[in-house]
Amino acid sequence: MRTVRRLLYRDILGAVAYVTLAFLALFFFIDFVTEVGRAARRGYTTWEALQLSVLATPGNLYELLPIALLIGMVFSLARLAQTSQFTVLRTAGLGPARTLGMLATLGLGFALLTFVVGDHLAPLADQRAQRLQAQLGIFAPGTTGAWLRDRSTADAGAQVVSLHVARAGTGGRFDGVRVFVFDERRQLVERLDAQYATVDADAVWTLVGVERSRWPPPEAAGLDGAPVPVERLATLRWPSGLPAALVTAALTPAATMSTLELWRYMRHLEAQRQDAQRYQVQFWRRALYPLACVVMAMLALPFAYLHARAGGVSARVFGGVMLGAVFMLFNSLAAHLGVLRDWTPWVAAALPGALFLTLSLAAFLWLVRYR
Repeated sequence: MRTVRRLLYRDILGAVAYVTLAFLALFFFIDFVTEVGRAARRGYTTWEALQLSVLATPGNLYELLPIALLIGMVFSLARLAQTSQFTVLRTAGLGPARTLGMLATLGLGFALLTFVVGDHLAPLADQRAQRLQAQLGIFAPGTTGAWLRDRSTADAGAQVVSLHVARAGTGGRFDGVRVFVFDERRQLVERLDAQYATVDADAVWTLVGVERSRWPPPEAAGLDGAPVPVERLATLRWPSGLPAALVTAALTPAATMSTLELWRYMRHLEAQRQDAQRYQVQFWRRALYPLACVVMAMLALPFAYLHARAGGVSARVFGGVMLGAVFMLFNSLAAHLGVLRDWTPWVAAALPGALFLTLSLAAFLWLVRYR
């Protein structure tokens, strides 16, 4: 069986590598053309546009690995079936259970690779791209920053602190910081506007270029209609329970967060009694997404048992592409429906994979039994 495994894996890995490189080249070309057009409008160089396009590649690879695995496996298995090589392997003792085990093992290997790329390489590249964009003075269109709440940093008489950060700057700082402090009656008592802030390891914020406004209590006599005094400070140390990693995660689009960042931000929202449904669904979708590679391997398995001595490979590859596209569409649709309908997060994330896995195994068992 070692020789058979080597034969199958070598053929499949070659096909998957070819498909992956082809897709990555296509996506890189599209990203580069887009960035060059943006560079002409915003005044940065072609070299910087090339850097941004390269930094988008790990994220593209993360999204493409399952579908590339499906297309590569369908092409390889269909070609083996067309030339009767797979029939010879079955005659030599390669039973359905062993075939299932081999392809499932290969799918698990790609699942591990997908996890590493999605939780380590892609976030690092995305952070580097954000720093480069900040240096160039460009930001994603429609970016409105992030709002966070902290109940543990209030001074005497205050219960809730709301914090808005416009964007992550360079050198580990956060630009455009606004802090609103409310008392136990939910009345605004203090506002801080800072040009930027840095956060140390103890979650203490150093605000720079601060304008500080304080509202007197409503019961204070003789202050009705009086202007709110504004105090200007060069720097101000503000103790907080919000670490830099949490703020960075909040500024990151949910679709590009790592699993750990989603977990931290989701737990923060739950602790502050805020709606975390969208991030819960995204967390489970992110955590289960690598297992889509196993689902793709199982979807490709029935194609090995479709006999064809001539032709048919291109039609099967097209069928595999359509299956993968439907799976990705259903996966995205289930996530949105989970948020809109308030489904259990892990059910919304796991439903597409479980459904397609069941259908592929049912098709495989039918082909083994009747074909």
